[in-house]
Amino acid sequence: MSDRGLELVLLLGAILICCYGYAETALALTGKLPSDMATTCAGAAALPLVCHVAVRRFARYADPLILPLATLLSGLGLVLIHRLDIAYQTLYRHATAAAPGQLMWCGIAVAVFAGAMVLLKDHRRLQRYPYVTIAVGMVLLMAPAFYPGDVYGAKRWIFIGPLSFQPGEFVKIVIVVFFAGYLTMRRDALALAGRRLMGMYLPRGRQMGPVAAVWILSLLVLIFERDLGTSLIFFGLFVIMLYVATERTSWVVFGVVMFSIGAFVVGSFEPHVHGRVVAWLHPMDIFLPPDKRPPGLVSDQAAQALFSFGSGGITGTGLGEGHPELIGFAGRSDFILTTVGEELGLVGVTLVILLYALLAERGLRTALAVTDPFGKLLAAGLSTAVMLQVFVVCGGVTGLIPLTGKALPFLAQGGSSMVANWLLVAVLIKVSDTARRPPPVPAAHVSAAETQFVRL
Repeated sequence: MSDRGLELVLLLGAILICCYGYAETALALTGKLPSDMATTCAGAAALPLVCHVAVRRFARYADPLILPLATLLSGLGLVLIHRLDIAYQTLYRHATAAAPGQLMWCGIAVAVFAGAMVLLKDHRRLQRYPYVTIAVGMVLLMAPAFYPGDVYGAKRWIFIGPLSFQPGEFVKIVIVVFFAGYLTMRRDALALAGRRLMGMYLPRGRQMGPVAAVWILSLLVLIFERDLGTSLIFFGLFVIMLYVATERTSWVVFGVVMFSIGAFVVGSFEPHVHGRVVAWLHPMDIFLPPDKRPPGLVSDQAAQALFSFGSGGITGTGLGEGHPELIGFAGRSDFILTTVGEELGLVGVTLVILLYALLAERGLRTALAVTDPFGKLLAAGLSTAVMLQVFVVCGGVTGLIPLTGKALPFLAQGGSSMVANWLLVAVLIKVSDTARRPPPVPAAHVSAAETQFVRL
């Protein structure tokens, strides 16, 4: 079977799984199939098939697993959002359905994906303007700080009339493109070792400038926008890509130390970040009398998430049989993972994380296969961006690290996140197409008849 044939089979399997989940959820909650099931499933199934046609036409040698994995994760997200819609509309009289809007954003994401397939002829074109790219990225990254309103305690949205979007979701792609271009040009200088200390070669003082600059920028994001997740992803991306480019462990050690110092200082003095740290350290203290709670503890979401995971156990209560809506509005954001944990159990959470891990593995495999240095760093950076975002979201919801408020890629509600992640997948597919493209036939293999024809 060809790669595109395998991709089509896997896509159809992902579509069937999502349609089954949609039907199962409705049966569990209402006792009957949705009246619009045929049209909804047909419309949702058409979107990944459009992507498949675009890949077959413009990236015929691409990895056959990347598109089905993104489709399955997006479809599961639609199923879970629809499940929460029914619960919220039962619990809150004026709650509005979010699944139709999310399906619309999936359609926009597919259009962006197809446009990237057509317009991006060669991924190496992204290397041409690294400083213009990062300038645009920095403007987008810092723009939310100038908007007066906070949303859920953080400034990560830009408001244009009735519309809003999170530029941080797109900035992670811009940052990867810049870092890949910058490190391709400077990798030899950054790989030079300085003095030796405790078994490690320290970076040279002159080369510490880029790390210091990125460290300061990540702290500014943390301070002015109170966005712990974006700050962690931003700095973590640079350090990991720096290690991939130079293979120097000292860069990773210095990066972890610098971010830890910055996060400790900001977390101690910035009220919103401090509140998230307190909720992480003392999640159950929210149920104490107000005068006995630790200062800064105001949210019960962390505790409710732990209750939700505990209720699910190993195999879960079944789709539609739990109560993930008790977390409130958080169920539509990063806490959508608690819906998986409660109704699909530890098994379901493990499978979802394995889907993300497999998507990242295909990206890293592409990084190993592609021959040009920029492509290697680009594929590795995009894969790392997905892994970091999944880590900060899953880690925050499960209590491993403080809550960050970032959207779980493909799964959580959010138009900006959906479009940005499908754009990321498009770029990754284009790189994999170059990596898997067979080499041109050598001139020596041309037949004598063809040679004679050329001479004539």
